[in-house]
Amino acid sequence: MNKAKGKTGVLLVNLGTPDSPETKDVRKYLREFLMDKRVIDIPFITRWMLVNLIIAPFRAPKSAKVYKELWEERGSPLLFYGEDVQKLLQEALGNQYIVELAMRYQKPSIKDGLLNLMNRQVGEIIIIPLFPQYASATTGSVIDKVMEISKEWQIIPNLRFVSNFVNNDLFISAFAAIGKKYMDQTDYDHVIFSYHGIPERQIKKGSVDNYCRLADCCSVYHKKNQFCYRAQCFHTSRLLAEKLDLDESRYTVSFQSRLGKDPWIQPYTDDIIKQLPREGKKKVLAFSPAFIADCLETTIEVGDEFKEIFMEEGGEHWQLVESLNDHPLWIECLKSLVIQNETEVVTS
Repeated sequence: MNKAKGKTGVLLVNLGTPDSPETKDVRKYLREFLMDKRVIDIPFITRWMLVNLIIAPFRAPKSAKVYKELWEERGSPLLFYGEDVQKLLQEALGNQYIVELAMRYQKPSIKDGLLNLMNRQVGEIIIIPLFPQYASATTGSVIDKVMEISKEWQIIPNLRFVSNFVNNDLFISAFAAIGKKYMDQTDYDHVIFSYHGIPERQIKKGSVDNYCRLADCCSVYHKKNQFCYRAQCFHTSRLLAEKLDLDESRYTVSFQSRLGKDPWIQPYTDDIIKQLPREGKKKVLAFSPAFIADCLETTIEVGDEFKEIFMEEGGEHWQLVESLNDHPLWIECLKSLVIQNETEVVTS
């Protein structure tokens, strides 16, 4: 038997961004995003009414103003950094690979990305959802969408999914390297690792043998909680703290961006940052290790809004650690994920 290596397709998938910061485009984005049953996991009719009659009409104008603060000359950072990473990864992998970029919501679409790869007759496709920690609303939704699209194909190539990369040393090293440049400049009193939150019910739905208690069960990362989003966030933080030479007393793990009245995973970042100045922790370095590119939740929420709260409570210095964006170690991380997950096509 001869081993014939065909070209490998790579599909990088991030969450998505409006086409522009105008209200109509933000409303369109919010409707698609929030109508995903994995994002708001309630019955369809209730979800439709909530999204289309309440959230999208009233939230879109407010969100549009914030998106205008985020928008740069090149557009949305989530998109243009994605395009940069696509090109850099293509260069790093070489011509035996074809790298495409897609967004779960809006453009460029997952469907177009997959079709572009299929038209290039790749032997297999490695799908990398650009979310370090697995959650049903992010990675799970990407996998769901890929399977929904590919099930209609006459020929389905080998599809391989990267479910998370919290244990990838290059991912941890990249974030640590960006953070260290600030730590070398300032002696910070405390470090906060702030992650995007999800409803507690989503953690409980995915619990293995009812293991998840949303408490100290996240202090150890093992096979029973390997797909628990909260446990992955705490694990990411422990690995980052090790790289940064931080003991447990010098950092806090917390969660942001909650929506609605149902309880979300805790502790909440906005509560934590109010406490820090009262404890004498007045110079704080803030990481957002759930996001690999600058976006609304990092630049605006953590960088601006949390800083304002912190300073109002008596803080003196608040510094956001930017996301991985196009950092060289991040490109090396993605390259390693591709190589680890590819297979050989065997012919006789």
